[in-house]
Amino acid sequence: MEGIAGLGGMQGGPAAPAEPKDDGRLVDLSAKIDNSECFARNEAAGYPMKNLFIGDSRLGCKSDADEQLILHIAFQEFVKVKTIKFTAFNDGRDPELNPTTVKLFVNRNNLGFEDIDDVDPTQILELTADDLREGSDPIATKYVKFQRVKSITFYIEENNGGEVSALGSLKIMGRPVASTNMNEFKKNPDGM
Repeated sequence: MEGIAGLGGMQGGPAAPAEPKDDGRLVDLSAKIDNSECFARNEAAGYPMKNLFIGDSRLGCKSDADEQLILHIAFQEFVKVKTIKFTAFNDGRDPELNPTTVKLFVNRNNLGFEDIDDVDPTQILELTADDLREGSDPIATKYVKFQRVKSITFYIEENNGGEVSALGSLKIMGRPVASTNMNEFKKNPDGM
């Protein structure tokens, strides 16, 4: 008996390459971002959100009409987010542009200014100038609430007194959620 069509010769042939094992180390999740699903609200045309991930704080991202800015980052797959590193725009030369209150929303799509205040944030961050320095430690998330993240919406609600808000860079650290590798399952000898 051949079994399911096309699967009769499973005994021979080369084995599928093994998935890399999760060693527990954090990785920069920028490679996992799904750019087609990302958006920003109130972003200045000359300083778009994509600048946050190129590593030059002089380019960065700015709000347009006022200090509030919404950044929606979507991932290609579910990830666990452990830390987030914000860096000041232009090496902190304009401290009044620094965000001070940032609200994080996990797996909330299409939030806009008209409804974002009606939704409870997953976490609220109060940022200082030290938090935004290039060499400072990243900010830890409430990790238990960031275990199965498909998107994060960052709502920069307030800044340090400037007319607009600006960020130099954004780094999200964590790791992909482990998925089941069906190749690791053994066939039951009883056929069940």
